Amino acid sequence: MLAGEYCNRDVIIVGKTDSVVKAAKLMRKYHVGDVLVIEPRHSERVPIGILTDRDIVIGAIANDLDANDTIVEDIISFKMVTVNENEDLMITIKRMRVNGIRRIPVVNKNGGLVGILAVDDVLDVITEQLVDIDQIIIKEQKIEKELRV
Repeated sequence: MLAGEYCNRDVIIVGKTDSVVKAAKLMRKYHVGDVLVIEPRHSERVPIGILTDRDIVIGAIANDLDANDTIVEDIISFKMVTVNENEDLMITIKRMRVNGIRRIPVVNKNGGLVGILAVDDVLDVITEQLVDIDQIIIKEQKIEKELRV
């Protein structure tokens, strides 16, 4: 299982000089809680940060900044943690845990954006696997009953 197989490839993006209002409107329009901040490099869109709805509240509104005059780079953290699309999903989960992050951009070998993997996506995968394991046990019990009757 690779990170690139399970990431969401429909990522909403903004530039670091876009306004916070623009980012908030995109979040509302697409019903998401974050946008990826990208920077064009060569022919790639390279993630340089994530702006969340919480960042807008804590970084702009709570600090009495005018959202119309505040740009994305004013309130995002530039500590960017990414994962390669060919990275094992379990290693990706550990990276997310170690860094205390719920969302991680997935990139190609050149650092270009492929998608984003969220804890919700990982929970879907793990839940599906747990259901499969449960079905193994149920099937085994059924076969046992048929053979031992």
